Amino acid sequence: MSDAVVIHTDGACSGNPGPGGWGAVLQYNGHVRELKGGLAETTNNQMELTAAIEALNALKRPCRIELHTDSQYVKNGIQGWLFNWKKNGWRTADKKPVKNMELWQALDAAVQRHDISWHWVKGHAGDEMNERADRLANEGMAPFKGKPKTQTTL
Repeated sequence: MSDAVVIHTDGACSGNPGPGGWGAVLQYNGHVRELKGGLAETTNNQMELTAAIEALNALKRPCRIELHTDSQYVKNGIQGWLFNWKKNGWRTADKKPVKNMELWQALDAAVQRHDISWHWVKGHAGDEMNERADRLANEGMAPFKGKPKTQTTL
């Protein structure tokens, strides 16, 4: 493994659920790569998870990573809750199914090949790279905002 890749991730949602986006900034050895995307109907937590998953999956080889997120949900989940969820068959302590299980499983798979240090940063508090990831998340959401939701006629 070489020097650390520094990653900043963020998710955004207009309404919860509603249209959402995710963004990630990857920095390595003076190079910067920006990633973004979105969905028409999602939640903020789903976009926060997706940002981390997409950033990690964008790396072509195992890396040492400093991953910064403003999501306590993501940081606490990956560092604390995930072990017991897996041990309990993807059930919470009160025996309910884990919300966003597929995304947690995807994140669990994505972290396996890397050596990651997780860092929480306060959102919307002036951290330059967090603000940049937030801007990307909002750009990822933009194509889905203001579009009518698909309705089913019975």
